[in-house]
Amino acid sequence: RFRFVVNMLTISIKRIYISIMLVRTVFNSRAAVAAFQAGSKAAGRQAARSLSTLRITDDNISASEKLELLWSQQKRNNAVSAVAPSDNAAFESTVTGKFPGAISNKDLEQKVVGMLEGKGFTPKNTLLATSLCADELARVIEDDFVKIYGNNFNLGGLAGFPFAGNTGFGAMSAHIPDDGYCFIIYGPHVGVTADGVVGKVERNGIALVDTCCGSAIAASNYLSGITDGGAQITMNLQQFSDFQQGAVQELILPHGKRLSDAADRMVELPYALYDSQDVLVNDIVQAGAGGVKGGVVLLGGIQINTGPDTYDYFHPLRFDFINNKGELIENMLPELTK
Repeated sequence: RFRFVVNMLTISIKRIYISIMLVRTVFNSRAAVAAFQAGSKAAGRQAARSLSTLRITDDNISASEKLELLWSQQKRNNAVSAVAPSDNAAFESTVTGKFPGAISNKDLEQKVVGMLEGKGFTPKNTLLATSLCADELARVIEDDFVKIYGNNFNLGGLAGFPFAGNTGFGAMSAHIPDDGYCFIIYGPHVGVTADGVVGKVERNGIALVDTCCGSAIAASNYLSGITDGGAQITMNLQQFSDFQQGAVQELILPHGKRLSDAADRMVELPYALYDSQDVLVNDIVQAGAGGVKGGVVLLGGIQINTGPDTYDYFHPLRFDFINNKGELIENMLPELTK
């Protein structure tokens, strides 16, 4: 009888424990849902800035259908997030006032995907390659196109220069699907703060309004020291531990007078960088065009990164379709920017 009573007490204690655990599970689940709906400033905004966290891997649907699904998913995500970026007509006017010709990433992606689809580019037969800055903000547009075309081949380094060079381009070309195409996005980036300051940007979790692009501005300051006569003489012209930054500084040298004469040096800086990068990209593509199979499309321009509360922009400056002989098939920029 004593053993029976002990067993019954044990069963009762277990039932009470299970009930407590169930209540805690329900409470934690509700708390998790509430936390998700409120969003976190560190993660929620970053996730919302790109299309979505949804990864569509079905290559049997078209790029346009993927894009539509991704934007629909983002719209749903934004509806339950208190920290999602939003359209801001006044801020867009500020951006386009500083960078005439800039369009939102959303508009860019819709136009580019549709135009490439018309040329036969699909998620299944297209290799995405990028030459963009190492800065995490430069990943926003890259991540959006990755969700359409799959993982990208990285050709770029600091400030967006194509440091992978001819060797990297050759390796990338070997990864293009048979009878397929390559789509390359390249260019420098620049920040714009909420109050319209160019060359700086708000970042998640950092109170300080940070420089953007840091590499570009450091190179600009180096150049100012030369053109203004205040540069220090140094024997460390090229250090392996910082050779990319050394190269950026050398590649910007031809634009010294242009930047000195600019009405707004920070606005002119990304365009000067782009001009140097475009020459390098063109040389690399011409040297390796024979390996691009069905052809390559080059989308070059200026990435314009903004704070967590607003969407990013892009100023397209080149949109060329080139065959595997390095010949221009079509300049698609007028169609993209009309």
